[in-house]
Parts: sequence; C-alpha cells; structure tokens
Amino acid sequence: MTTKPINPTGITQPTTPRTPLKAPSPPAPAFEMRFTSTPRGARLARRLVAVRLDAWGIPYGTDPHDAIVLIVAELTANAVSHGHVPGRDFHLRLHATPDGRAVRVEVTDTRTERHPRRPTAPEETDGTDETGRGLLLVTQLATRWDWHPRPDGPGKTVWAECTLPTLRGGACPPGRDPTAREQVALDAELDRRLGEAGAR
Repeated sequence: MTTKPINPTGITQPTTPRTPLKAPSPPAPAFEMRFTSTPRGARLARRLVAVRLDAWGIPYGTDPHDAIVLIVAELTANAVSHGHVPGRDFHLRLHATPDGRAVRVEVTDTRTERHPRRPTAPEETDGTDETGRGLLLVTQLATRWDWHPRPDGPGKTVWAECTLPTLRGGACPPGRDPTAREQVALDAELDRRLGEAGAR
C-alpha cells in the first residue's frame, strides 16, 4: 500500500515574510484610589502622591514634585470642602503621559451642583475674596487645567496637567525628603483651609 505524498510536485509554496512584532511600550505609570471625603483623606492622598512621584523618578524637593503635590493638595481640599456629599468618597487618579513628558492629576467628586470657574487669565483682585484662591494657585503651577462632568455618574472631575522638564534620563535632579516640620506645616495649612470652608 502506497501513500500519496502531501505535495506531489515537491514545490513549496512561497510564504509571506513575517515582520517581527514590536514589543509593546511599557505602560505609563499610573496610580488611582478612592479616599474618604475628609481632611484626613485629602492628607493621605497628598502623601501617597508624593511617595508615588518619587518612585517614578520625580524626587522629593524638586520643582515638578513640589508643584504636583501642591496641585493634589488643592484639588483634594476642594473635593472635600466644596464637592463633599455625605457618605461618598472622592477619587484620585495620577498618571504620566506615555512619552513621560507630563503628569496629569484627576480628582473626581460626586457633587453635581457646584462647579469650579473655568480657567481664565488671572483677574484683578483686592485680596479679600477667600474662595477660588486654590484654583489660582493651580493655574500658576499647572501647564493647563479644566473640569468636565463625571461620565459614569453624578459629579465632576477636575484635572490639571504639569509638563516635566526634559532632562537626561527623563528624570528630575535628585532632591531631598521633606522634613517632619514641613509635613506638619502642610497638614496644618490643609486643616485650616478645610476648617474655614466648613465654617461657611
């Protein structure tokens, strides 16, 4: 008994050349978490962001690190003081762009009826208006910021983006860890602002 050859002519069919697949680029670093809508939750968010930035190569004591941490402090303080809904948390998302040139901060609360003013050129002020100062600071520190309605429920997301300086290796120059005195001062200022907002 004979078997038929698979390819009786002995000629192989031409194959299409395979191009090597590019390795996917590593995902951009990201961090997100829900926090209680309290001064303690805002402080914890700020501290965790500070640690995360340092781990991403944006060290303590550098201008980009300090600016992003201050932005997080302002946006989370606003979420607690102006976006608070009893029994609901706020959500923080921190992520770097894929090219590593910017870091974006997003803070989402569940309050629908209170919206921040859209970013504009700084207006003349006599210094007596207490509201809106935090967003003026964000305007000064961030490359750009804005807000949009929350897509998956009631509330809004306020975001800010900081462009990082282009340095060798993509990282900022080495900095220093904040002292305990600086941490206490930041916490006290946050508590003062939240206390004033709650008294209104």
